[in-house]
Amino acid sequence: MGFVLSLEDLDRTDADLVGGKGANLAELVRVPGTHVPDGFCITTDAFRRAVEAVPSIDRLLDRLSALAPDQHDELRQLGAEIGEAIEDHAVPDDVAADISGALVRCGNHEAWAVRSSSTAEDLPSASFAGQQDSYLNVVGRESILRAVTRCWASLFTERAVAYRAQNGFDHRKVRMAVVVQRMVFPQASGVLFTADPLTSDRTVISVEATFGLGEALVSGRVNPDVYTVRGTDITAAIASKQYSVEPAPGGGTCLRDVSPERQFAAVLSDVRILRLTKLGRAIEAHFGCPQDIEWCLADDEFHIVQSRPITTLFPIPVTDDDDNHVYVSVGHQQMMTDAMKPLGISVWQLTSPAPMRTAGGRLFVDVTAALSAPTSREALVEALGGSDPLLGDALRTIVARKGFVPGSEAPCTDHRIGTAEPIDADPEVVTELIARTESSLSALKREIRGKSGTALVDFVETDIHELRRILFDPRSLQVITAAMESARWLSDHLDRWLGEKDAADTLAQSVPHNVTSEMGLALLDVADEIRPRPDVVAFLRHVEESGYDDEVFLGDLGDVAGGREARAAIEGFLDRYGMRCVGEIDITRPRWRERPTALVPVIVGNIDSFTPGAAQRRFEHGRRAAETKEHELLERLRGLPDGERKADETERMIARLRVFSGYREYPKYAMVCRYFEYKQALSNEAARLVEHGVLRSKDDIFYLTYDELREVVRTQGKCDELVRDRRRAFRFYETLTPPRVLTSDGEVLSGEYRREDVPDGAVPGMPVSAGVVEGRARVVADMAQADLVAGDILVTAYTDPSWTPLFVSIKGLVTEVGGLMTHGAVIAREYGVPAVVGVQHATRLIRDGQRIRVNGTDGYVEIVSGPDS
Repeated sequence: MGFVLSLEDLDRTDADLVGGKGANLAELVRVPGTHVPDGFCITTDAFRRAVEAVPSIDRLLDRLSALAPDQHDELRQLGAEIGEAIEDHAVPDDVAADISGALVRCGNHEAWAVRSSSTAEDLPSASFAGQQDSYLNVVGRESILRAVTRCWASLFTERAVAYRAQNGFDHRKVRMAVVVQRMVFPQASGVLFTADPLTSDRTVISVEATFGLGEALVSGRVNPDVYTVRGTDITAAIASKQYSVEPAPGGGTCLRDVSPERQFAAVLSDVRILRLTKLGRAIEAHFGCPQDIEWCLADDEFHIVQSRPITTLFPIPVTDDDDNHVYVSVGHQQMMTDAMKPLGISVWQLTSPAPMRTAGGRLFVDVTAALSAPTSREALVEALGGSDPLLGDALRTIVARKGFVPGSEAPCTDHRIGTAEPIDADPEVVTELIARTESSLSALKREIRGKSGTALVDFVETDIHELRRILFDPRSLQVITAAMESARWLSDHLDRWLGEKDAADTLAQSVPHNVTSEMGLALLDVADEIRPRPDVVAFLRHVEESGYDDEVFLGDLGDVAGGREARAAIEGFLDRYGMRCVGEIDITRPRWRERPTALVPVIVGNIDSFTPGAAQRRFEHGRRAAETKEHELLERLRGLPDGERKADETERMIARLRVFSGYREYPKYAMVCRYFEYKQALSNEAARLVEHGVLRSKDDIFYLTYDELREVVRTQGKCDELVRDRRRAFRFYETLTPPRVLTSDGEVLSGEYRREDVPDGAVPGMPVSAGVVEGRARVVADMAQADLVAGDILVTAYTDPSWTPLFVSIKGLVTEVGGLMTHGAVIAREYGVPAVVGVQHATRLIRDGQRIRVNGTDGYVEIVSGPDS
């Protein structure tokens, strides 16, 4: 076969041999009507042959592979050393001979384009665009050979090495091919995206165009014309093009001035734009996914020099029809926007009656029917917009578009539209609901013991019906509705009658039966038990700093002086809350009971930041604050005209709020308790499948849907390839940011805060817990890595109940995702912590250590000073 292959002899399956770019170019040759410049590929075998001849290359690659993604200087320096070693080494004679022969067979043109083509390039899940080098207008055999070695060396540029390290690609396994093509001397060049790169709308094509060579766009030297095409409608943004990149005499490229009369001229006519977009759609159809296409125009002919998947687009849910659909993110409602594994997704789908679709490892509710019916449209937008203004604004944007959402006079039967009738405050109602749920959970624990095989899988699915009965009990919904309506009534009426804003936030502090806020206080009690035991504290600090095996952590803790009592305290906490974890709606996530070391940083922080008895003092402080506020409000109301009636109504609403609002957190807690029982039993079944050689590891079941798991258990059939594909897809999904709202056209809608009450320079959000605080921002991505001290302001993407133990020490909260009744908001109000949620890009706009001001009353965040001020 040699070291050189013609593009005509290859296709998209040959990426291991000729890299992503080479394979895609070879496939482009097969698209009818597509002109691809003649050329050939220098295979990865040639790269391997050349690199193996480089002295000490194995040692250098071993050192590079051992570096972590955050070791930027070391990655850069070692990558440069490897690149220089490759570039300084001559092309092997047999490889050079094959290249020379290919040049002759292709017509021995005067000039060539020489482009890198890595095996980790232009993949569906990672484009690696611009990570390696290309050389244009290369003239002469020796110049071509020199360009080839530079392409090989570019596999180890700083940007390429950092990109691989960040995305988990093995430096040793990635190889480089080189594409050599006849040079096209274009009058214009550019890029075509078959989906709008700004909105992700698959019905819109975006074309960027400039005079001369496309290198001008890649280098950022010129601003291109941008043409947006929807159907045959073209919107043009004509740029000032002062320079163009042109072929230089004798080889290479040069920058030339564009004549004044052409600087504001359109690069492409409408006729050519439509020709190009038609070609783009044909290429997209051939590859089966949206494409990023590089083109050039020469002699009125469009030549395609590259096409790669657009990897930044969020996938679209698959449907059985071609109708328009509108999807709302489940993750933004549940405070878990991370990708979920297939088993987690399917168990959640079994749990919820909502009409959900899957895309990008996330779940979305199809709200098209609710938006179509006039009777439900306003209720849905108001309900979702009330809890998340950005989501509400996104839905209003879609509704305002004529024709996208079909109109319907039929009433919507969506179970989520409408609310249950509230009930009077009766503590026994909550006590009875909790007791009934606890009894059902106890029955589950008894009945699931000893079950295995298909009997277990069927039992769990049957029990999920019992879980649904509990979760959607009308009486339970009445209690939650009563709490929400009471808070809304108090906020509205007390503001109107007394000018008292957000009084309900204070009135809701330290309410009974809030299992999530009680959890945060319980961990303070654990710290109290450990604090007087210095050897235990030292051991926990060691665990926090160095990491520790969760399998032996509690056992080793018991061997430390005072460790038995400390272990008993932690075990007691885990008995009550060990089924919780970050992202707990995904049954596949590791629970605290499985990874108890995740709690160590919080316990150590509580030891350092609080004194004994802090939990009880904190609860009592909140209860007294609520009582004082209630007394004050009622006294003021009685002094108003018709004051006794107003005070009586307010007193009833306060009683309802305090009796019922704590229960808001309980149904999810009950669900997670059942999930943990399911997970333990299914994990035991997975262990049996591993023993029988059906699975490679226990967590393989996480990458199967529930129905697929049942089939594997029933047939004992292997599923290695499916699991491998699912793991690869999950790694890709983890890189994606899910939208709040997504359409069937692929358009992502984030929504906007249309407010005029935000100070200049402040970042808007949704106020969910009243008060204004100023302090040090701690930007935290992982609760287990949180380095917080008392008085810090927590800034993170989202919080779910597992983050509650951190709330006892912070004095402010800022999240990118959230709403009025999401868990973080509820607990912030319970603890009296000012909070602003729904702050777009908060973790990027706010730097760790900056001093910020959080206005939880009006809903915005101000950056006061930098981290070094």
